[in-house]
Amino acid sequence: MLHQLLIAMRPKQWAKNIIIYFGLVFSFNLFHLDLVLRVTIAFCLFCLLSSAIYLINDLRDLKSDQVHPRKRLRPLASGKLKPFHAQAAAAVLLAIALPASFALNPGFTLNPGFGLSALAYVALMVAYSFGLKHVALVDVFVLAGGFVLRAMAGALAIGVPISPWLYLTTGLGALYLGFSKRRHELVLLNDSAGQHRAWLAEYTPELLDEMIAVITASIVMAYSLYTFFGQNLPKNGAMMVTIPFVLYGIFRYLYLIRLKDEGGSPEEILLRDRPILLDVILWGLVSVAILYGFRGQ
Repeated sequence: MLHQLLIAMRPKQWAKNIIIYFGLVFSFNLFHLDLVLRVTIAFCLFCLLSSAIYLINDLRDLKSDQVHPRKRLRPLASGKLKPFHAQAAAAVLLAIALPASFALNPGFTLNPGFGLSALAYVALMVAYSFGLKHVALVDVFVLAGGFVLRAMAGALAIGVPISPWLYLTTGLGALYLGFSKRRHELVLLNDSAGQHRAWLAEYTPELLDEMIAVITASIVMAYSLYTFFGQNLPKNGAMMVTIPFVLYGIFRYLYLIRLKDEGGSPEEILLRDRPILLDVILWGLVSVAILYGFRGQ
């Protein structure tokens, strides 16, 4: 039961919470061990919170997942995990992680900023599971909001301001992944998409392709402008060196969803597709080298 519960908590999707570290890196605190520890605790708390949300979502979608070609293999949909165990686990995870989020500061002093961001994340995701996921377009925007809240939480955990550019690029990137995932679901389910997920009938591959094209152009423009005008970046424009990594990542993902029929689980692609994984690692290393090597220039 514990093994199936762990699977249902979707540890692979914890990779999404890495965005919590962005505030630490871009505020030039990467080498402050006390702040690194605090952000790592914040990362772990969001892993617990997101796992609770995954359990709640799977409980809500139990019947529809049972007729889905892939999701029927999930622990709850397959019957390997009993709903009662999932309900109890979700309650315990929330009961532990939410209070701990308000006591994140050293000495367990109150940290209302991070605690409220964690609470807002839970409230938004629960609203998604109980209704917003059935509203076309709103569903993807809500998921994007979850990523923005993660980025905000990472900054609030250590009490540093975060650049509006990071919110913008994070939100656009999340929209890109969200619409790409919807397209993959439509192609996977084909004519039966509306039977498995009624709200999928509100989308068409052609419509999603147009929206993905708009978001793609917006990401490229926003990130490129950020490398020149973002606060605290080197004044010599060195950050523009990272633009090709962003372009390659976007185009590689488009290649996978359009020609390889992938894109249903972005976190699995990140872990499985070596070109994308290498691209992300190189982007991170080059960004850190530029930020800290050219600081003040």
